[in-house]
Amino acid sequence: MVFKKIIPGSRSRLTIIVDQNETYGRHILKKIAPCVEISKCLDIGCGGGEDLSIIKQCHPYAELFGIDCHTQNREKLKSQNIKFIPLNIENDKLPFENEALNFIKESFDFIIANQILEHVKEIFWINHEIFRCLKVGGTLFIGVPNLLSWHNRLLMAMGFHPTSSKLISAHIRVFSKRDVKLFYHSIGNSFCKLEHFYGAQFYPFPKIAARFFAKIFPSLAFSSFYIIKKTNKYHHEFIKWPEYAQLQTNYFVGKDKNNFS
Repeated sequence: MVFKKIIPGSRSRLTIIVDQNETYGRHILKKIAPCVEISKCLDIGCGGGEDLSIIKQCHPYAELFGIDCHTQNREKLKSQNIKFIPLNIENDKLPFENEALNFIKESFDFIIANQILEHVKEIFWINHEIFRCLKVGGTLFIGVPNLLSWHNRLLMAMGFHPTSSKLISAHIRVFSKRDVKLFYHSIGNSFCKLEHFYGAQFYPFPKIAARFFAKIFPSLAFSSFYIIKKTNKYHHEFIKWPEYAQLQTNYFVGKDKNNFS
C-alpha cells in the first residue's frame, strides 16, 4: 500500500515509495560535520539525539548538549553522554551564562536547528538566543521544509494546499531559499553569512532518485538546509528588529530591560 490512513496533519501518507528519513537531511550533516572544528555542539529540538550522534562520530571528544520541550528521550540522551536541557525555546533563555557551570556567552562552535523552526512563532527571539551563544566563526545548521518544493508547487497549481504548512498540522511557519536569505541578510548582514544551501527529499521519489534530484535542483527539494557562519560579534539585532521594522505582531523579545545591554 502506497498510502495509509493517518490523523490529518500528523505526518505523510506516503509509505513504501518515499524514505521519510531523507527529510532530515542527515546525509548532508554527515558531509558537513567533518569539515568543521567542533568542541561544543548544541542541538535545539534534539529529539532522540540522532543529529548529535553524527557530531559524536566525527568529533568523539566534543561536548554535546540537547534542548527539547519534551522529556521522553531524557534517558536515551543521557546514555549517549548528551547533556539534556528541557525548556521552551519560544520564551526561555538558553541557560549558558552560569559561571559556576563554566558556561559563557558565545560558547558553541556548532548549533543545530533541524526541522524545528517551522514549529515556532518566536523566530526573532530564538535566533537572538542562538547567535548570543554561538562563537564568532561558529556554524548554524538549519533544516526546514521548503514551501516552494516541486511537489508543493504542483499541488498549489492544482488548487491544493501545500503539505509543509496546514492549519491542522504542527507547522506554523513556512520557508523558502530566497526568503531565508532575505531574513539573515537584512537582520544579520553585519554578523553572519549564509555560506551554503542544500536540498534533501524529493516527493514522491524513492531514496536514490530523491537524492539525485535534490542535488541537482535543491531549491525544489522537500527540505532546505542552510549553513550560516557567524562572522562578527552579535549585538541583539534580532530582538531589535520587530520594533525597528514596526512589525504589527506581539513578538517576544525578552522578559527584562537588560536584553539590549
